[in-house]
Amino acid sequence: MKPTDFSMLLTAFLSEYLPVQKNVSRNTIKSYRDTFKLLLFYCESEVAVPPERLMMKKLSAELIENFLIWLETERNCSISTRNLRLTAIHSFFRYAQAESPEYLYYYQKILAIPLKKKQKVVVEHLSVEGIKILLQQPDKSTSQGRRDLTMLSLMYDSGARVQEIIDLSVKNFIGGNNPILIINGKGNKTRRVPIMKNTALLLEAYISENKLNQTHKAEYPLFTNRQHNKLTKEGVAYILNKYAQMANVLSDKVPEKVKCHMLRHSKAVHLLQAGVNLIYIRDFLGHSDIKTTEIYARADSELKRKALENAYPDLVDSNLPNWNENSNLMAWLINL
Repeated sequence: MKPTDFSMLLTAFLSEYLPVQKNVSRNTIKSYRDTFKLLLFYCESEVAVPPERLMMKKLSAELIENFLIWLETERNCSISTRNLRLTAIHSFFRYAQAESPEYLYYYQKILAIPLKKKQKVVVEHLSVEGIKILLQQPDKSTSQGRRDLTMLSLMYDSGARVQEIIDLSVKNFIGGNNPILIINGKGNKTRRVPIMKNTALLLEAYISENKLNQTHKAEYPLFTNRQHNKLTKEGVAYILNKYAQMANVLSDKVPEKVKCHMLRHSKAVHLLQAGVNLIYIRDFLGHSDIKTTEIYARADSELKRKALENAYPDLVDSNLPNWNENSNLMAWLINL
């Protein structure tokens, strides 16, 4: 069977354009790939068009809009996930415009499909006390408990995304007097994050215990499961929730369910509360835009209160007269 124009464009988009020309990360390519896997499944199951017969001219704006509705209604995807899928589709059709301009008008109709507005949610984070209680739960008398304590401490201390923690190799940790963690973040961007002394000591002990300090193991994953395979996002989420449930029994400062990103959010908010500049926090977290970092400033009510106190003078005199001493007013109130 002759290859379709869609199959040729999609293959070139995922295997040449994204990795070679745009130099996007492996995780971004995987995310885009998953979007088109879902689109192919939708076309086959809902539109009765198998992948081998799918042509570019069949990918109308109406079909894409119905696909997005299907994601929300049939697969119960959130608005964020829907928008993520649409972003991948937009990227593909921007690429297709230059490669296949004969359908330019139809492509631009797809590119005109807007992202769906979503309600802004409060940034979920734990207090400093909540983080302490959470990190007290792993059993330090077992090797698995020590691994979990080291990993969760590093997740909080570095403010790293869960995928960034999973992708860490032994070589990414540099100990010594000024320990740092080399993190490969979104878009293949690398940042060097300082690690606090206690976390560094935990890491050094963990690396030594698991004999990861040998030269030939520098490329080994830093954290692995019992089969010595790299952990997955689901695996890390399971570990975190196990200890969150234990901590929740002891204190209401830790909710029963703690998402991996909450440790990152918590670190950012705690840095703000300590007076660290937003610019430094942006670089620490690996944000490309300061606007992304500003959500943490909006999230913390205590910061808002302090900012208002610093920004505005006390216009109301606290030394107000005692109205009880006003005999005319008292007489009027009694006769009212």
